[in-house]
Amino acid sequence: MTLSSSLNAGVAGLSANASRLASISDNIANSSTAGYKRVQTDFHSMVSSTGGTYSAGGVRATTSRLIDERGTLVSTTNSTDLAVRGRGMLPVASMNELGNGDPVMKLTTTASFKTNADGLLTTETGLVLLGWAANADGSIPAHSRGSSTGLEPVQFDVTRMSGEPTTAVNMGVNLPASSTIAGSTTGAESLPIEYYDNLGNSENITVDFTPTVPATGSSNEWTMVLRDSASGGAIVGEYVMTFTDSRTAGGALATVSTTTGGAYDATTGSVIVNVAGGPIEVSIGEIGSSEGVTQLANQFNMAGVTKDGSPVGTFTGVEVDPDGMVRASYDNGASRVVYQIPLVDMANPNGMISLDSQTYLPSNDSGAYYLWDAGDGPTGDVMGYSREESKTDVATELTNMIQTQRAYSSSAKIIQTVDEMLQETTNIKR
Repeated sequence: MTLSSSLNAGVAGLSANASRLASISDNIANSSTAGYKRVQTDFHSMVSSTGGTYSAGGVRATTSRLIDERGTLVSTTNSTDLAVRGRGMLPVASMNELGNGDPVMKLTTTASFKTNADGLLTTETGLVLLGWAANADGSIPAHSRGSSTGLEPVQFDVTRMSGEPTTAVNMGVNLPASSTIAGSTTGAESLPIEYYDNLGNSENITVDFTPTVPATGSSNEWTMVLRDSASGGAIVGEYVMTFTDSRTAGGALATVSTTTGGAYDATTGSVIVNVAGGPIEVSIGEIGSSEGVTQLANQFNMAGVTKDGSPVGTFTGVEVDPDGMVRASYDNGASRVVYQIPLVDMANPNGMISLDSQTYLPSNDSGAYYLWDAGDGPTGDVMGYSREESKTDVATELTNMIQTQRAYSSSAKIIQTVDEMLQETTNIKR
């Protein structure tokens, strides 16, 4: 009966508009929730008649969360407030799942992480950031990119102290050419270079450059002696260097002969000396190169000396690079890579299952996921000191609410009208 179908269509309208109002309510309630993805309700007509007397089919409502939409990024003062600029999502897990095998990987586009008492980067809602642990040298081991296997909670030992031994020294030094001319009284030049041993102790390599002064003309020759303070000033290397005064390569190294210590490697332009804290590679420059140790008509200059290593320092904090590298910082100015945070992407982000706290779970509808290095492939950057704002536009939602209210009232009017018509039909019998 057409009246019955009209009544059913009105009820369907009430139900559909109630669903839309529920999604609008969620959107407005989360207008200040960081990283919130708005819910959209769409209506679809239902056709039940195929010919003859028309029968109303009504309307059906479907809701979907627009996960691929991104809100505006805003700056914060916390280095571990993270947001993804562009495509991709951060891998996280629930705190209560840790210790029970591999935790289920969930995804989010932004979160505020802080180090808890156990050194884990967590949120107030109990989410833990996941990443790949780095090797001791800061490199990241190879992992499967199509699986969450290998991801582990990002955790720091906040009481740990860190120091890096010195393994390489680059000597950018100029020796005065006038010192190797007959009659020169300049004498030796001394250069102390601080280094750090395996325990973080500060020691010195003292480098003495002694010119060879000929009776006539110039020798362009220097003797370089390296002494280790940790060994009581013992000589760990002695080398005789000559420099060319040719028109094309004037001042560059011409020859290097070894008296004691590691042999000069012409390929790398360096020598290896063994100090008490271990071997150190000292780069003095390649033959014919203007870099490293030179002899030019200028004063003794040691401004170009650089080295690696650092003294012992205490953990002070953590930062995340745009490429997803998590760096631990220490009060000695040193920093080291301890984790890498990949960005997870899939073909249909909107097909994921929505969970609490702006997290999502990959599903069959979302397609297979892949773990990218941030900035590679289709993914964007990981931004520290940033949060993603809610995608809700309150003005739009309020407008939609007015439309929904009117549509709901209209559906209720249909039911009221059908009721009156049925009443008239009933009155015919009287």
